[in-house]
Amino acid sequence: MGNYLVQRLATILPTLFFVSILIFGLQQLLPGDPAIILAGEDRDPSVVAHLHEKFHLDDPLPVRYLYWAGGVLKGDLGESVRIQKPVLDLILEKLPVTLELALLAIVIALSIGLTAGIVSPVFKDTFWDYAANVFALWGLSTPNFWLGIMLILFFSVTLGWLPASGYVSPFEDLKANLAAMIMPAFVLGNAIAAVLMRHTRSAMLQVLNSDYVRTARAKGLDERVVILKHALRNALIPVITLGALAFGTLLSGAVLTEPVFTIPGFGKLIVDAGFNRDYSVVQGVVLFTATAYIVLNLLADLAYFVVNPRLRG
Repeated sequence: MGNYLVQRLATILPTLFFVSILIFGLQQLLPGDPAIILAGEDRDPSVVAHLHEKFHLDDPLPVRYLYWAGGVLKGDLGESVRIQKPVLDLILEKLPVTLELALLAIVIALSIGLTAGIVSPVFKDTFWDYAANVFALWGLSTPNFWLGIMLILFFSVTLGWLPASGYVSPFEDLKANLAAMIMPAFVLGNAIAAVLMRHTRSAMLQVLNSDYVRTARAKGLDERVVILKHALRNALIPVITLGALAFGTLLSGAVLTEPVFTIPGFGKLIVDAGFNRDYSVVQGVVLFTATAYIVLNLLADLAYFVVNPRLRG
């Protein structure tokens, strides 16, 4: 396991290097001049020229990349040309909101997806199996923004149980915070739960027909022990990978869901930055997201050794 960990860690730096080049290069293909946008309606040529010089917009592309990459290595992701605030400060400001939303969504997804994925193969070809598959199909085919709007209409407009939008810090009012976050968390968790259910069901069907499960049953072990300890544990490897990728996606910001519920997280931040040609913010958020993906994949690989003892040899 130690050698494997060293090998994986050795791939992180070159991966991040190529990712940074890709992020910076693709960002430059976007149309528009951030200096002109920042200069306002008057667009005084002297102001535009000053902004070009300040943000190195007139320098060759490789030189601009070196300025940006050098700052990243020092912890400086640049400055928002619209808000006039360091990008790192914006990320740290929005991260708790998106992190809370992602955690709530992944808890909902795991609770529903794993439960349905276990029940479906155990009660194969029964009502519960068909119901779980219908749920998975519904979750996969329902657009997040549409489901969010429908939940707002039902729970906020019709019943008046939950706030339609907005965000309250859990440190200010935990009850109001959960009331504001439960609908967007369910919208995000619903789609992930459907995918988790399909993968868990497929893995469980394969494991339940394996020799060691038949041996465990022949020994007279309780069926619950056979399913949860012997079958599920060995079926979790693809689910761990999928869960890590899903959590990385949630950390990148729910671009469609957060604006619907006016959640001030990464999704809304990157949408606003894209509209305003705020290149530094887009680059910083995407780089942070890519790093989160890489770290989560590493953690998923390490979790394989914990879940499946056979891999330790």
